[in-house]
Amino acid sequence: MTVVAAALAGADGRVLLQQRAPGRAMAGLWEFPGGKVDEGEPPEAALARELEEELGIAVDPADLAPACFASAPLGERHMILLLYLCRRWQGEPRPLDASALRWELPAAMRGLPMPPADAPLIELLEALLERAG
Repeated sequence: MTVVAAALAGADGRVLLQQRAPGRAMAGLWEFPGGKVDEGEPPEAALARELEEELGIAVDPADLAPACFASAPLGERHMILLLYLCRRWQGEPRPLDASALRWELPAAMRGLPMPPADAPLIELLEALLERAG
């Protein structure tokens, strides 16, 4: 299963996380917003769609830069999580499909409960954002 997620990065280096809603798998954990890629759908188009559905923002797929990925078991299946860096979007993110949103520096994410596939991406994201300045 392929899943896409976005590291929406503000000018101050903080990245948006969303908290998984009650009643869902891994409820209460903090994650990068995103979701599943439908069959035949390009990953960037899937992520733009998911960000519209989950946060109410518009993202041009051309503004999604591949950042890093993670591989993790998910029950009987296996998940590949593709993380994209995004610095431009239209609209103000709102928690349409989550309990809450928060902006965090990558270093502060280490203390948050996160899904197994998201947590390993923190160090890679931190290094990427430091290089990008």
